[in-house]
Amino acid sequence: MAGLDPAIPGNGGSGVNIRTMEIPDSRSPASAGNPEVLPDLTVIVAEPDWRRLVPRVEALVLRAARAAGAVGTIILADDAVVRRLNSLHRRRNKPTNVLTYEHPEPEIILALGVIRREAAAAGRSPARHLAHLVVHGSLHLQGLDHHHPGEARHMEMAESRILHSIGVPNPWRRG
Repeated sequence: MAGLDPAIPGNGGSGVNIRTMEIPDSRSPASAGNPEVLPDLTVIVAEPDWRRLVPRVEALVLRAARAAGAVGTIILADDAVVRRLNSLHRRRNKPTNVLTYEHPEPEIILALGVIRREAAAAGRSPARHLAHLVVHGSLHLQGLDHHHPGEARHMEMAESRILHSIGVPNPWRRG
């Protein structure tokens, strides 16, 4: 896949942390607004199956997050964790593809099973769909939303530009 190589040059300890751990569930959902700028970007692989689904998943996530101007923590979780958080904070007892939280620090939490199923249904690779949703979550943390048609179009255009910059095809283009 030309252009989708997730390698990030100069990544030698430049404020990037990659680790595996349990996920706290005491967050509140993000609201519109810009997060406070943090000095680093952390990827937590809480569900090891992410590494089987997407080779070099941490590098891919970092590449997409940096292209989108993300800060904070990105957690690669399973559906059960995301369902629990979605139920607790949004009163929706089902997993969703991505949740974002602003406080106490910016977080993006992604659900493995949902993303795998959505990618298959759309005929996309899981890696490309994951990159899209990392960008999507990053834009939510920067105050963009898609509740109204004009907002949605603006967000889709921003996602397309960012994804293009890292070699990922426009997810909104049919064909």
